[in-house]
Amino acid sequence: MTYRVVLWGTGNVGRNALIGITARPDLELAGVWVSNPAKVGRDAGELAGLEPLGVTATNDADAVLALRPDCVVYTSMADVRLAEALDDLQRILRAGVNVVSSSPVFLQFPDEAMGSPIRQAALDGGASIFVNGVDPGFANDWLPLTVTSISERITEVRCLEILNYATYDQATVLFDIMGFGGPMDDPPMLLQPGVLSLAWGSVVRQLAAGLDVELDGLEEWHTRLPAPEAFDVDAGRIEKGTAAALRFEVRGMRGGRPVIVLEHVTRLRDDLAPDWPQPAGKGCYRVEVRGEPNYTVDLQLLGSDGDHNTAGLKATAMRLVNAVPAVVKAPPGLLTALDLPLITGRGLVA
Repeated sequence: MTYRVVLWGTGNVGRNALIGITARPDLELAGVWVSNPAKVGRDAGELAGLEPLGVTATNDADAVLALRPDCVVYTSMADVRLAEALDDLQRILRAGVNVVSSSPVFLQFPDEAMGSPIRQAALDGGASIFVNGVDPGFANDWLPLTVTSISERITEVRCLEILNYATYDQATVLFDIMGFGGPMDDPPMLLQPGVLSLAWGSVVRQLAAGLDVELDGLEEWHTRLPAPEAFDVDAGRIEKGTAAALRFEVRGMRGGRPVIVLEHVTRLRDDLAPDWPQPAGKGCYRVEVRGEPNYTVDLQLLGSDGDHNTAGLKATAMRLVNAVPAVVKAPPGLLTALDLPLITGRGLVA
């Protein structure tokens, strides 16, 4: 069976999703929605560095929904346009179109209040939505839960992202949201009280649900380090004394101790914070399961261009693209990783 797909957004993740859609023989690109007027009217293949695909990008949402696709792959950023992104998703779902989306990330496993509007829109339209990626996503839902399946006893599950973001060319995320290159005494958006839990609390709660653990609550912790001198990254300039390394945790607490932890270790240079956890290879997602026995699993990232951040974008995109058939077949509603069957890639290339 072939599923007709519309791509909604052609940024860093969207371009990789478009390439992934064309790589799956069971998916057909029906349309592309873009927000940038300069992309309107251009062939979708051109936007992704491919040969022409015969699909023209548009900023007319009604037009792409009128195509009656089986699924929308939604990759538009929600971090700085949360209300608009939620409106987009509700509009798509009420039109009866299924969605796989990389944002807003709290919809990976929302509480009742946060998920209610989207859940209702899905039920109203008879459609399904699955929000995922690599982190939040595969690296801290299916990967750790799979590791726990070979445990006799579990005392702590810790999921880490350990990456150098120097080659991540997304200034809004690095500077405005994460605060890199900003004053050390001026907490950025990400480190305002409650924001870490909003973004990654869903990860911790989903793992708890998968393990049938009742948490007492969530706690946040973070620390930052300054740049020892000025240097450049792909997204811009980092001046001496401004934030250049970030480490944070969202801790699921039970009985006064952390039992499920989401941790990020983010550097802009490999030599910063040498005493913080170090990656396997050039960058990795790490799962640590403590108990009997103890396990450590490192998922190393490396794109064909030699860059780990390229691989991270590709992983997020393909987690969505490869989920399309399962989401289309699922009953209407807001789906989580706990609701879906095994999702795999499609085919082998000689």
